[in-house]
Amino acid sequence: MTNDLVSIIMLSYNKERYVRESVESVLAQTYRNWELIFMDDSSKDDTISLMMDYVRDRRIRVSQNVQSKGSAASMNSALRDARGRWVAFLNVGDLWEPEKLERQVAFMEERGYDFSYTKYRYIDMESRSRGDMMGGLERVTHRDLTKCCWMGYLTVMYDAEKLGRFQVRNICNHNDYALWMKVSEWADCYLLPECLASLRVKHRLLSPLPMFDKVRWRYEVFHTVENLNPFISVWLTIRNMVGGFMKKVKFVERVK
Repeated sequence: MTNDLVSIIMLSYNKERYVRESVESVLAQTYRNWELIFMDDSSKDDTISLMMDYVRDRRIRVSQNVQSKGSAASMNSALRDARGRWVAFLNVGDLWEPEKLERQVAFMEERGYDFSYTKYRYIDMESRSRGDMMGGLERVTHRDLTKCCWMGYLTVMYDAEKLGRFQVRNICNHNDYALWMKVSEWADCYLLPECLASLRVKHRLLSPLPMFDKVRWRYEVFHTVENLNPFISVWLTIRNMVGGFMKKVKFVERVK
């Protein structure tokens, strides 16, 4: 395995309670050649003050929007600043297993993959396991991705040197899905079938978003990001909602 730089994109907004735990899970990585690009969207709490304890590590760069710009603008800014071959993602509140980067870089290099994701578990607000782990398809094509968002944000890694430095269109929610859609136009995404990350959720498996918002962001992915006509976008939105439900039925595994 080579020692190529991994650029980690970490977005935050008013998450001071979980900043240390998430950053510590990056510092604990067995793969040491990484940079952390921490982008805060004008938090009103002590997030930035807490992050100042970490800037002595030269691998960590902290930025803050003077005024809130939203997750898409924050993500795009961080992606422009990324210097690594590999780009990975972790939001404040979520966690990685110590060997996450090492295992995923090795998986991609050994098989020649440019785009991958892993399984992840659900944890509650106190970092306790909820007993559920999310898997997915072994290989996700662009077509598969229109049916369902298979990848968890905290599990994705792609080769920016081969695939390019992407920017995403701003939609009402799930800008990460818009990014995966663009990346999947250039490479299929492969599952590393190991649980290497933990997603923090308030509600077990059900999204807290109102139904209108669930419909809206899916429609915007297809109509705004994919530039499809309204009729096709509506059809894909309906199919995508069904696909998201079926993913939770078929690919959620019980764990201790």
